[in-house]
Amino acid sequence: MNKSGTSKTLVKNTVMLYIMNITKIVLPLVTLPYLTRVLSKDCYGVVSYVKAVMQYMQVVVDFGFILSATKDVVNCKEDKKKLSYIIGDTMLAKLILVLVSFVALVIMIYAIPILRPHALYTILSFVVVAMTCFLMDFLFRGLEEMHVITIRYVLMRSIAALLTFVFVKNDTDMIWIPILDIIGTSVAIILVFFEMRKRDIEICFTGIKSALIKLKESAIFFLSNMATTTFTALNTLLIGIYVDAAQVAEWSVCLQMVSAVMSMYTPITDGIYPHMVKSKDWKLVTKTAKIFMPIVAVGCIFTFVVAKYALLIIGGEKYVAAVPLLRAFIPLLFFSFPSILFGWPALGAIGKEKETTFTTIITAFLQIGGLLALLLIGQFNVINLALLRGFTEACMFAMRYRYCRKFKGEFAI
Repeated sequence: MNKSGTSKTLVKNTVMLYIMNITKIVLPLVTLPYLTRVLSKDCYGVVSYVKAVMQYMQVVVDFGFILSATKDVVNCKEDKKKLSYIIGDTMLAKLILVLVSFVALVIMIYAIPILRPHALYTILSFVVVAMTCFLMDFLFRGLEEMHVITIRYVLMRSIAALLTFVFVKNDTDMIWIPILDIIGTSVAIILVFFEMRKRDIEICFTGIKSALIKLKESAIFFLSNMATTTFTALNTLLIGIYVDAAQVAEWSVCLQMVSAVMSMYTPITDGIYPHMVKSKDWKLVTKTAKIFMPIVAVGCIFTFVVAKYALLIIGGEKYVAAVPLLRAFIPLLFFSFPSILFGWPALGAIGKEKETTFTTIITAFLQIGGLLALLLIGQFNVINLALLRGFTEACMFAMRYRYCRKFKGEFAI
């Protein structure tokens, strides 16, 4: 493909991923306020907790295949027979992980009081996680056809969101929430298999041994994702233990706003990742940084200035007190983009998976150490916690950039 064609593909894929990420932001902002109003606090607490558990289950089932399997697809997408076996072996590996995760979930349901009375709800929520094995994100990312991922995501989430307003009216309707997700995901799976058939792509299985090899190859990516997950997991756990309910609410609102902004970064980095695997183009990384870092900086300044008004719009008058907290998240907003950019899209593209994962694990230990230090000196509060996240993100960016400079000779300059 010539440079013009490559640029058009990158732009198209980035636009598609932006549409998907905007959907990820908009639909929760529409349904969340509705659910908090029609469900009691206790009921919504169960919904939120189960959702958090499923996020960790999803990380296990995904097991880093969104990166490792995408790279495999990029490297053999012209060979449809080999591609079919990559799809089949990856799917089988994911199904093994589903089985392991389900066993762990059953133990959790038995052991955790909040889950025990809602076993059916929890299991139905897990069905949605299991069904994601058939959505084939890695395939269409590797083929650089992000529009397929975007269309099926928008479709499945829109169906679930719209039906929520129809079927969920009070606590007794809580069970409909995972059922509606199952319906939406089923439609998305049908669409994915239609797209595969249209491209004459089949699914072939080599066997359990090959699936286990896939798991081994993807383990390094999984460790990185799990280390990243510990940031949110440990923070949320400790906040629930050591601060009052009002601060928990303020933390949740501010974190949702920050997460919405940070989700706008990933389409850029996800859009260039398949191209970087092929080209290892260092100039593309630096050009991306030069274009978007000034925009990120302006956005951070804008956030500082309009923090009060943003909280008024999103949370209402009672959340204006969280202005200092929202501003404390600004370092995280600034450093997270270059941290992501110089991670998998740069280091991962030249085969430095171990180095990328090492930076994430070290950052996780820094975060844990910082949390313990705040607890020991009696300074554990949501503002210091937000500042700590910004500091650890800056450290991760510094380590990744240093590795990129160290291995610069392995990029195509």
